[in-house]
Amino acid sequence: MEHIVRILDIHNVTHNVKQFIVEKPDGFTFTPGQATELSINQPQWEGQRNPFTFTCLTDEHYLEFTIKIYNDHPGVTNHLGELEVGDELILREAWGAIEYKGPGYFIAGGAGITPFIAILRQLNQQGAIGDNKLFFSNKTDEDIILAAELKSILGKNALFTITNQKDSAHDQRRINEDFLKTEVKDFNKHFYVCGPDAMVQEITGLLEKLGAKSDAVIFEK
Repeated sequence: MEHIVRILDIHNVTHNVKQFIVEKPDGFTFTPGQATELSINQPQWEGQRNPFTFTCLTDEHYLEFTIKIYNDHPGVTNHLGELEVGDELILREAWGAIEYKGPGYFIAGGAGITPFIAILRQLNQQGAIGDNKLFFSNKTDEDIILAAELKSILGKNALFTITNQKDSAHDQRRINEDFLKTEVKDFNKHFYVCGPDAMVQEITGLLEKLGAKSDAVIFEK
């Protein structure tokens, strides 16, 4: 089922990430962590479907998407970055394998944080954040999406790693086998992994090698 929804607000989150607030159709539901396929409601763009994750709480009266804009080629996200309040998107049903199944470790690379934003916000709203931990890898400090909010939700359990900025104040390790051995205290917990395909493949493989149960490693297959 398709819904045509208006953009209500657009604002910058980082130098290349924008948040889009859009209308929420009556009765529309999603589970935190899920995505949908969006299209831009313009003649030359309406046939191009791209997956984007909901980052709002489920009970909000609007929908929110936090989207990395790629200006280096004339694709959908580049054009999304040119849209204005009042422009329309085509929204479809929610789908996706990433949802909260219990306490554990969230491992994200870059824009791969987006499914975890809704999950962590929802847990925080419910007072159920517990001892969940986040390992969030980015190239530079300015690439970290919603750094202040993630720190306010998770405190010391939000660990940012920076891989391409020597003067970063954050950790500068890659999330690799040594990192996981050092930072993961319990491989019997749940693991939520999202990021570039190569990163997801590498980390899910390492987690199973280190003793995580395959059905406790949650990622978009």
